[in-house]
Amino acid sequence: MKKVLVFGGGTGMSYLLRGLKEYPLDITAVVSVCDDGGSTGILRDEFNMLAVGDIRKVLIALSKKEGEFGKLLNYRFTSDGTLNKHTVGNILLTAANNITGSMSGGIRMLSKILNLSGKVLPFTEDDISLVGEMEDGTIVKGEHYITECPKKIKRVFYEEEPKISKELLSEIKNADLIVLSMGSLYTSVIPTLLSHEIRDAIDTSKAKIVYSCNLFTQPGETDDYTVSKHILALNSYLGKRKVEYVICNNKEISGDLANKYATEEQKDPVKFDLEETKKYVTPIVDELVITEKKEKTVFRHDYFKLGYLIFSLTLNYDYKNDIM
Repeated sequence: MKKVLVFGGGTGMSYLLRGLKEYPLDITAVVSVCDDGGSTGILRDEFNMLAVGDIRKVLIALSKKEGEFGKLLNYRFTSDGTLNKHTVGNILLTAANNITGSMSGGIRMLSKILNLSGKVLPFTEDDISLVGEMEDGTIVKGEHYITECPKKIKRVFYEEEPKISKELLSEIKNADLIVLSMGSLYTSVIPTLLSHEIRDAIDTSKAKIVYSCNLFTQPGETDDYTVSKHILALNSYLGKRKVEYVICNNKEISGDLANKYATEEQKDPVKFDLEETKKYVTPIVDELVITEKKEKTVFRHDYFKLGYLIFSLTLNYDYKNDIM
C-alpha cells in the first residue's frame, strides 16, 4: 500500500482527506497548530496547549464513523456561560491532551475511538504563534490577526524554530507521495513547511510532490493569485525540491453564487494560467468544483474525484502525456 503524506489544515485539508480515505492508501495528515482564534484560541490561552480546531476537523474527515461522530464533535455550544462558542470536539481533544500529557497522545486516544482511516500528527508539539510581515513592513503576530489584517502578506514565519518529532521526519522519509493541501495558503498550508528539518527531510525524500490548488483566492492572502502564483509561493518556502504536480479545476465558476463570493467575501475564482503553470509543474486538470448546501450554499472541491486524481499519482500514471 502506497504511503501518502498530506500537509495543511482547516476545511480544505478535511475535504481532501474525505475523498482520499476512499482509496487503498496509507494516509498520514500533518496538521497546522497555529490557529489562535475562536474556541481554539480560548482553549490555547487557558490550558497552554496547541491549537485543536484544525485537528478536530481532520480527525472527523478521516473517521470511518464520520457520519455518526461528525455532528457530535462539530456541535458548538451557544450559551451565556463558559461553554459558549466551544465545540464538543475541541473540548474532547483538550481533555485527551491533558490526560496523556501531549497533543500526539491525545490524538492517538481519540483516533482509536473514531476508528481512523489513517494517522494524524501535529506539525509540532511546541506552543507556537505564526507571525506575518505585510508588504508595507508591518509585523502582525497571531494567525487570526494575520487573517483579519487588511494589508497584503509578504511572508510568514515563526519567531523560534519549531521542534519536529522523529515520527514525522520518518513519515516524510518513507512517503511515496507528499500532498500540499488546498486551504489558506499563508495561514494553514505554508505554516506546516516552516521548519529546516521538514524542508531537509523533503529534500532527501523520494516522494512525488503535488499541490491541490484552491478554487478561490483569499482576501489579504492570495488576491489576484493564479495557479502558477500559488505554486511559486509554495516553492519559496520549500528547499531544493519543489512542487512537481498541481491539481486544479478547469470548470467555469460563474453565476449568482460566484458573484456573491466576489461582492460579499472578496473571493474570486483562481485563474488557471496554463502556459505559465507548465513552466514549473505538470498540471493535472479536471472539473473539480461542486456546490454543497449546509447552513448556506457554498462551492467545494469534488472530494471523491480529487481523491482519485491523487490516488492515480501513486500508480505512476504519467500525466505529462495529458498536458493540454
